[in-house]
Amino acid sequence: MAEHGQAKRGIPPKSDFNAWYPAIVEIAELVDKRYPIKGMDVWRPYGWKAMRCIDNLTHSEMERTDHQEVRFPLLIPEDLLDKENRLVSLLKRAREEGVDPSELRVEEEEAGFKKEVYWVKHAGETELDVPMFLRPTSETAMYTMFPLWIRSHADLPLKTYQIVNTFRYETKQTRSFIRVREIHFFEAHTAHADEECASRQIDEDLEIVGRLMDGMSLPVIISKRPVWDTFPGAWYTIAIDVIMPNGRTLQVASCHHYKDQWAKAFDMTYQDETGQTQYCHQTTYGMSERLLGAVVGMHGDDNGLIFPPKIAPIQVVLMPVAAHKNPAVNETVLDVAEQLRESGLRIKVDDRDLRPGQKYWDWEIKGVPLRLEIGPRDVENGNAFAARRTGGKEPIPLSNIVDSVKQQLDMVQSELSSRSQSHVDECIVKLESLEQEILDGRIYEVPFDGTDADAELLEKTTGLAILGHAMTGYDEDQVCIVSGKTTKRKQHLARMY
Repeated sequence: MAEHGQAKRGIPPKSDFNAWYPAIVEIAELVDKRYPIKGMDVWRPYGWKAMRCIDNLTHSEMERTDHQEVRFPLLIPEDLLDKENRLVSLLKRAREEGVDPSELRVEEEEAGFKKEVYWVKHAGETELDVPMFLRPTSETAMYTMFPLWIRSHADLPLKTYQIVNTFRYETKQTRSFIRVREIHFFEAHTAHADEECASRQIDEDLEIVGRLMDGMSLPVIISKRPVWDTFPGAWYTIAIDVIMPNGRTLQVASCHHYKDQWAKAFDMTYQDETGQTQYCHQTTYGMSERLLGAVVGMHGDDNGLIFPPKIAPIQVVLMPVAAHKNPAVNETVLDVAEQLRESGLRIKVDDRDLRPGQKYWDWEIKGVPLRLEIGPRDVENGNAFAARRTGGKEPIPLSNIVDSVKQQLDMVQSELSSRSQSHVDECIVKLESLEQEILDGRIYEVPFDGTDADAELLEKTTGLAILGHAMTGYDEDQVCIVSGKTTKRKQHLARMY
């Protein structure tokens, strides 16, 4: 086992990621894990503001793509879960038997979320006639209402989303943001006239994913999940994975194409232009607080967090230096602060009566992208001293402070994108043969176009999981690592969270 360095300022070295991650989310005051329910952390103000910044990016994308925000109840009656379970069981069995779902009878069988949900069976001292559960996701709740909203082709496409808390009884080891029991969750649910229109929605979802991940400087692997790892209620699933510092992948988002399978179960129909009744086709797109976990893991270092400027709770911290020597220092700091606020930047003036080193340490741990220091000499020279959290210091002119600060933030964003892409490039290596040694911290890229039996052999031989078909394949034919057939299909093998 590799030795790890000593903790710095109470922070374990990032090379010991399993110790660094849980420590930094508390030291940086993102969450407090001392709440007396396992897997339900308390969001602290700084962490909640970070999550809200991510949500704001998401809201902007939803507005840009003409999605409408909704808010559905937290409680769902048991009979709707039973309905979902029967549907999921039917679709799963149809997939396993290779037949059309319409050829099979609906049977009572536990599936879906039934073993993961939190139940509400009493209201005060009264036992409920119909037990309810806290939503694990919102298909059943929404699809009960969609038929009431959709009547004709003029009502389509219906594009809705909500950002809510969902609840799942997670029995594995919990980890802040990554594996929790109360989940801050984004879900978009859409209904369309036909399969082609629903497929275009998936394309739009992936465009949204690209823009959001760019904003967080997170390179991702986008894969069409293999059949055995596809949500049984979906025609297909596309997953978005981030590579964490230890080489494991973290799924931060997914898109599902449902075709008309859920519409048939929930009687979701519309009248087309000829007056004929047709079933809708549907999609979902989901993300969670895992996005913040990915940002923490990808960009932090031994000294603390590093937030990409677009989602930083505080983008710029202003620090007066030796203000007692010249009253113009505080006046200049307040003037700069007002200019930056008016430009839309999130700023903080740190005028605490502490040594500068203590202030530097505090904001370094919290990952503020840019620190501006202004002292008597800076005022005389018409400059502020800029220090980027990614490294690099230089004076910038007070006369053009807003543009200069934005240039500095762009430099931080660009540096984080470059670093994270380098990390991905280092992690991903090609698997040349099944005899090749499998190393920790690596993602293996393989040409693969085999059967389920071939896939099982590949996973057993490597001890890794297949992420699925990469959305971008090889430009030229490659030899499948198991079957020996030529293919342009690219797969990734990884250890997953």
